[in-house]
Amino acid sequence: MTTAKSGAALQPIPRVGLTWLLVAQLLVVLPHLGHLPLWIVGLWLGCAAWRIQIFRMRAPYPNGWIKAGLMLGTGFGVYLSRGGLIGLEAGVVLLIAAFILKLVEMRSRRDALVVIFLGFFALATAGLFEDGILAALYYLLPLAALLAALIGLQQTSLAADPWATLRLAGSLLLQAAPLMLLLFLFFPRIEPLWSLPGPRERGVTGLSESMMPGDIAELGQSGALAFRASFEGPLPERSRLYWRALTLEHFDGRRWSQVPEAAQVEPPVWEKRGEPLAYSIVMQPSNQPWLYSLDVAEGGPDDARLMADFRLQQRRPVTRPQLYRLTSWPDALREPEGSVPALQRALQLPERGNPQSRAWAAELRRRHPEPEALVQALLGHFGREAFHYTLKPPRLGRDSVDEFLFATRRGFCEHFSSAMTFVLRAAGIPARVVTGYQGGEFNPAGNYLLVHQFDAHAWVEYWQPSRGWTTVDPTFQVAPERIERGLQQALGEEQGFLEEAPLSLARYRGIDWLNRLRLSWDNLNYGWQRWVLGYQGEQQMQVLRSWFGRADLRLLGLTALAAVAATLLLVALWLFKPWRREGDAQQRLFRRFEKLLARHGLHRAPGEGPRAFAERAAQRLPDQAGAIRAFVELFEMQRYGGRQGAPGELARALRQLRRALPWRSGEE
Repeated sequence: MTTAKSGAALQPIPRVGLTWLLVAQLLVVLPHLGHLPLWIVGLWLGCAAWRIQIFRMRAPYPNGWIKAGLMLGTGFGVYLSRGGLIGLEAGVVLLIAAFILKLVEMRSRRDALVVIFLGFFALATAGLFEDGILAALYYLLPLAALLAALIGLQQTSLAADPWATLRLAGSLLLQAAPLMLLLFLFFPRIEPLWSLPGPRERGVTGLSESMMPGDIAELGQSGALAFRASFEGPLPERSRLYWRALTLEHFDGRRWSQVPEAAQVEPPVWEKRGEPLAYSIVMQPSNQPWLYSLDVAEGGPDDARLMADFRLQQRRPVTRPQLYRLTSWPDALREPEGSVPALQRALQLPERGNPQSRAWAAELRRRHPEPEALVQALLGHFGREAFHYTLKPPRLGRDSVDEFLFATRRGFCEHFSSAMTFVLRAAGIPARVVTGYQGGEFNPAGNYLLVHQFDAHAWVEYWQPSRGWTTVDPTFQVAPERIERGLQQALGEEQGFLEEAPLSLARYRGIDWLNRLRLSWDNLNYGWQRWVLGYQGEQQMQVLRSWFGRADLRLLGLTALAAVAATLLLVALWLFKPWRREGDAQQRLFRRFEKLLARHGLHRAPGEGPRAFAERAAQRLPDQAGAIRAFVELFEMQRYGGRQGAPGELARALRQLRRALPWRSGEE
């Protein structure tokens, strides 16, 4: 028995199996190219060429020294390119490298099986970096190639036919589709088993933890998607769509940034007022832990909480598209009493710098002792004077607030919010900068909002006793079109909107047919992210509760087992069709031969042998005589002559006869 097993392990790799294995390797490595070091491409090309030469018997297998050198060199390359051998990114590179190196080492079918199984793992890791709908469709190609390689390793009649091998692989995928769907619907998503850390390099960061003049203007050149939002009721007015991300309270003279104290104190005190807004957000990867929300938000992921400065934050960075549901109260009363440390932080200014702005703030305070009157005077100043809203503001020096207010008067939203917050603080009114996004593009195809990076915005919050924090937007005084219609309309004739992103379809929203195509495609992607990638945890429970009335892990497990068993039973019945089977495959094919000739008025007489029946049919159908005799001769050789032949050979002879007949009809 040991000898038999050893012999099976050393069986050579068939040519079809090796061909599909090389194709599968190429298809598996391709989606990884965006995050793999370039030397991996050279490694694969070299190993593939070496493997082909080994198959042609023009190159030897690598000896122990060469294999050790390749392994050490690969590990050193991973260390240099990824800064270490630990972590998701380094682990994926090591897995791909092992998948490639094993190609030149394999000597038998057992080694080839190891390479194929490594390929399945390598393909699964590609979904950690790209999980869109196009990527998911592409992954079917390497999956089919890996299955074809697996089939090609077997010693069957398919081992010499690569396309028959691929057809069988496709058939297996189709048979597995119902089982895959049931497991997707019912298999419990149990944290942390169901989740994996996302790659750090995948997210494209939009807003950062700090802001200085020009930062948000740079985002105005990006058409990348930040998130999508769907409301359960009517869509709010654009003037109420201020999507909060961060609160910036520290100012060093040029840059606004977060303060660590906001994450360490108790959650803020606030009171629900007005009508709530219920909505869901599908957030794109940002590699940051904060979440986007309207003020003041409740809900979200299990590990999310409302911080002291009213931002919503979770423990882990967002490294893959994330779906969460929120309820917000835009008219809420926020910290009417106020804490002394929070108000002191909202009055902080550098000891020196921007003397003109400080003097003007003192003058405003003398003329308007009431905080609300001073705020309105400051807003009126922005509206009356010749301030200009632009994506191309001039560079500012050390006293950036003075230069903007009294010299250039040209800026983006961060210039106006920074200047207003500085003046309010200098006048003794607690204030802070809030960054996030404003507005969004409505997609009628799916009834949701698209919020892009060019919707990034900054505004101001100031505090008054008994009224708490109040939101105000100085940009509205200068460019109301920005708030009411969007950035592109606010810029008017200025040629700055997405000029650095000529391939972004959002730039061509004025072309009606192209815009409809863009929104329809985005709606398809939104559905994919919401109902496929977002089908996790609570959403899975909600869907199942709507079907069964209740849902828990025990019910999910039992339902999944029952669904899998039922699916396997149905697939088995479909494959074997016991109600249609004769005693053997040859007899079943001969019955089909009889039915086929019966449609042409030729019925086999009781007791008439196959050859006599074939000769009689050949005389009635002389043009098809060759095909009739060929089928019956093959049947007799397999049935009575002791010839070992596959049923597929007899089935092909029957198909040739069917094509030769003057007319065709479907099988029964």
